[in-house]
Amino acid sequence: MSECWRDAPDYERPVADIIANRHRAGMKTINIDCAGVRSPDELWGRYLDAARPAGGEHFGRNLDAFWDAIEGGGPGWPGQVVLAFQHTEALSDLRTSAGTSFLDGLRQIAEQATRIRVQLS
Repeated sequence: MSECWRDAPDYERPVADIIANRHRAGMKTINIDCAGVRSPDELWGRYLDAARPAGGEHFGRNLDAFWDAIEGGGPGWPGQVVLAFQHTEALSDLRTSAGTSFLDGLRQIAEQATRIRVQLS
């Protein structure tokens, strides 16, 4: 929520801030354990097993598909939850199909996500 609206009554705050705060207050947390993950495909399998997302069978199993799922409600949409990726240091050697750091890409998504919260630890 914007700092300038923090203490304002609901009727003065932007609707998006009100809805976001109410959703965050009661959101379920889904934990995805990354310990021992040896490939991006293995991580996406753990995500699908833990989140049981809508359209999981059509989820693209890459960072672009994950972004589309959490921001656009596409295949793999986990619902209004907090996604907590744990032991992410295990992802440090993984690369995307383009050869870039998988973990850096996941960090960028966690920083930019607006519809749900993505935590990395």
